[in-house]
Amino acid sequence: MITSVRNRRIATAAKLRKRGIREQHQKFLVEGAQATAEALAAGVVEEVFSVPGSTGRVPEVAEQARASGIDVIEVGENVMAHLTSAVTPQGLAAVARFVDVPLSELTPAEAGLAAGTKGIIPVLCSVRDPGNAGAILRSADASGAGGVVFSSDSVDVYNAKTVRASAGSLFHLPVVRDARPEDAVPALAESGAQVLAASADGEMTMYEADLTGPTVLLLGNEAWGLPAEIRGLAEHTVRVPIEGKAESLNLAAAAALLLFESARQRSGTAGGLSALIANSVHDMRVPLTGLKGFASTLVDRWEHFEEKDRRRFLEGILIDVERLSALIALLVDAARLEHGRGPAQVERREVAETLKRLSELFVRTPDYPQLEVAGEAEVAIEPERLRALLLVLCEGAMWWGHEGPIRIEARPEGSGVAIEVARRGGGPKEADIAAMFDASTGEGPRIGLHVARLVAEAHGGTLTCEGGDGVRYRLRLP
Repeated sequence: MITSVRNRRIATAAKLRKRGIREQHQKFLVEGAQATAEALAAGVVEEVFSVPGSTGRVPEVAEQARASGIDVIEVGENVMAHLTSAVTPQGLAAVARFVDVPLSELTPAEAGLAAGTKGIIPVLCSVRDPGNAGAILRSADASGAGGVVFSSDSVDVYNAKTVRASAGSLFHLPVVRDARPEDAVPALAESGAQVLAASADGEMTMYEADLTGPTVLLLGNEAWGLPAEIRGLAEHTVRVPIEGKAESLNLAAAAALLLFESARQRSGTAGGLSALIANSVHDMRVPLTGLKGFASTLVDRWEHFEEKDRRRFLEGILIDVERLSALIALLVDAARLEHGRGPAQVERREVAETLKRLSELFVRTPDYPQLEVAGEAEVAIEPERLRALLLVLCEGAMWWGHEGPIRIEARPEGSGVAIEVARRGGGPKEADIAAMFDASTGEGPRIGLHVARLVAEAHGGTLTCEGGDGVRYRLRLP
């Protein structure tokens, strides 16, 4: 096992954190089990680094690499931390070859533009945030986009945070990089595609726009949007309608809504999960508004706050990020289910660590009730997915339950596991219980609960609710 970061192979791989070295060798680092598995499936992995004793999917993916004839190099945790940029490395990383394609490959035959079968091609213009770029890649993949184009002044698609945020979607669809919008847009338009520019003050809403045919969607910088010369390449501007007081949406959230509205229109239906995405603006806007408020207050009045107050604001930001991430993760899963892509097969694992992390999140947030966790059981679902499901159920418990802590208890049941999330006080009536899982009616976090039930059922489980003195959600999984 390699324990020194000065080892030649480790030093060579670690240099790929620098863009110049990546460009020179046409290789990049992939972090985590999910992304490494997708890179293996794409056939672009050259070597894998693994920490012995790692849990989750790490042993499974490492074995897949060995079975494919790829070197799996065992390293210490200090070496893995040196290779990766994640705060908590998952114990697996890989070196992979570049996967981007030239613009010429986004032809009508490749991208489905002529027949309109593969939808929007987003063009990222001066998008600098790697998390946004990765999230857009993920939404483009899930919504059936024909590809994604990165402008030359956008973040590097092989940036570690971008790759991680894409959750493997980088390996699923054609990605063009280092393109000049002035060249790429006319070339794509020659295929017969309309060109639309996303803008907060767009002349028409995404519901008014015809997104059924081949479409190129221009997405601008997070702070200043699209410059006039790039916006001028578009035939029309389109916006996500906002009914509340929020000024705008985060770029990745707005892009996801536009991509899935295109998918809904192409499907020829007014319902389904794609419409659900479009209806989820409110549930997304609540944590986004909180994020904006916390961040603006800190930026404007940082020196006026004591350290404990700054910490309180940062903890508020953390919980809103978790809430938004959970909702987006479940929505992406639901969209994949609609396109016939079932959940990944994973090994059974203990739920205790997931419950612990969720409990730590609530401890950090004084405005949230105490979270009590109990029980032990194994479940065949990824920890990130389980955490997203439970966070949505905790939101439901806070909405309908009014007294005391939220209690999560896990226990084996038959060949699977039952997890209950409960809180006393108040509680829904019988009519409320039926409505809370309906995406179009009811109160509370109905979009999240609706999608959580769909995801639970896709994994072969169930999600139910009981009223009475408070509220009790019951999640059963294999």
